[in-house]
Amino acid sequence: MDLADATAWAADRKHAVVITIRKDGRPQSSDVVYAVAGDTFEISLTDDRAKTANMRRDPRVVLHLSEPMSWSYVSLDGTVELSPVTTEPGDATSDALCRLYEEIAGKPHDDWDEYRAAMVAEKRLLARFTPTSAVGQLH
Repeated sequence: MDLADATAWAADRKHAVVITIRKDGRPQSSDVVYAVAGDTFEISLTDDRAKTANMRRDPRVVLHLSEPMSWSYVSLDGTVELSPVTTEPGDATSDALCRLYEEIAGKPHDDWDEYRAAMVAEKRLLARFTPTSAVGQLH
């Protein structure tokens, strides 16, 4: 499957499953929301989750999207880069998480101060996933 076609199809969606590799080599999957920024997918993560630990150990991941009603799906292979964890409401990671929120929600948050404080309290960071190949079928 053409990577550009797969990315274009994915850009019209927001929900996927990210599949990481556990320490023992088994796959681990998690539902995520994402936004496409150029050729990169951005995903908000929390620092203490298994998927984050797996990505730190091995940046190879699969992002899988499906649309059961049309029997369409795309699995994107690639790697992630992780931002620092946000530690202050005005740091670069907090700013990036705010941009991601607006991209996914399609509107600004009702209370940015509250949102930024929650991102710090949850120890959030940003995963930037860059796909290198795609498989699937689009109908």
